[in-house]
Amino acid sequence: MTGHIATIGSGIAVAGAAIGTGIGNGRVIAAMIEGTSRQPELEGKLRTNMFVGVALIEAVPILAFVISLMLLSK
Repeated sequence: MTGHIATIGSGIAVAGAAIGTGIGNGRVIAAMIEGTSRQPELEGKLRTNMFVGVALIEAVPILAFVISLMLLSK
């Protein structure tokens, strides 16, 4: 893909991934806070699971950015 359409499409894809990541991270962190408030003794386990979930969610916009750069370079 070349031209202006590819540039616009890549920007929309990365923006969508960033928005989705923000929503996903917010939901994961909110669930961790709610779980900690319900059962404070599980805070360490919940925090570990939260960090793993956030790391997996953060991989999505990075992949979207790399794929968009690959499409733009063709």
